[in-house]
Amino acid sequence: MIDTHAHIYDPDFVDPEAMLAAAEEQRISEIWMPNCDHTTIDAMMVLAERYPGRCRPMMGLHPCYISETVEAELATIESWLNRYPFLAIGEIGLDFYWDLTHVDRQFEAFTVQLQWASQRNLPISIHSRSAKDGSRNAFAEAADLIEKLALPNLNGIFHCFVGTVDEARRAVELGFKLGIGGVSTFKNGGLDKVLPDIGLEHLVLETDAPYLAPVPYRGKRNEPAYLPLIAQRIADLKQVPLAVVSEQTTQNAQGLLIR
Repeated sequence: MIDTHAHIYDPDFVDPEAMLAAAEEQRISEIWMPNCDHTTIDAMMVLAERYPGRCRPMMGLHPCYISETVEAELATIESWLNRYPFLAIGEIGLDFYWDLTHVDRQFEAFTVQLQWASQRNLPISIHSRSAKDGSRNAFAEAADLIEKLALPNLNGIFHCFVGTVDEARRAVELGFKLGIGGVSTFKNGGLDKVLPDIGLEHLVLETDAPYLAPVPYRGKRNEPAYLPLIAQRIADLKQVPLAVVSEQTTQNAQGLLIR
């Protein structure tokens, strides 16, 4: 299986060797690492260079890390993209949950990075978190921007997908996979009403470690070794064997890298 989204360079992982050994025992063949901003690059690249082909880095500017320094941050991201073969651009997107102060800058950074992905023929990992009060839907606004730009060679993953059936179908129509993580195991996560209606060929697995640990580890540090719990939840909801979910989601993830 492939964990398509895990921040395993996070300081929470004081035991990277043990964490990776546990993942290997669960047959996690690859862990894709999304970047946040300039402060996370060094730690991420240490793992990428120590475990080549297994800990695979992306490069991007996370919307929650956007501020007045956005231009300098984007310059750093572009510089790295010019000198290292990253597997994707991410994580990028829109976040209306915590703070709307820099929303305009979020859109500017998202647009620039979408253009880079198109020009460089790289998939993207999209973060889209809506406002707490429901006043702004980040998924809808991200999808609207993608449709408006109509850039060629654009595909990837809507990371941590927690939307409706209609939103899932819209993501698929745009050519994207849905990143399914620990929320799928939550009692009131809502994905039990979505996943049965979406083909397995449109799904990829992720943990978003160290966040959003699946049941029975909810509230604790998440890690890639818990990925089979997410795969099993999908298997149960779709009434197929776990091996089918493992094989298909792995093919789906690998397919994003065939350009």
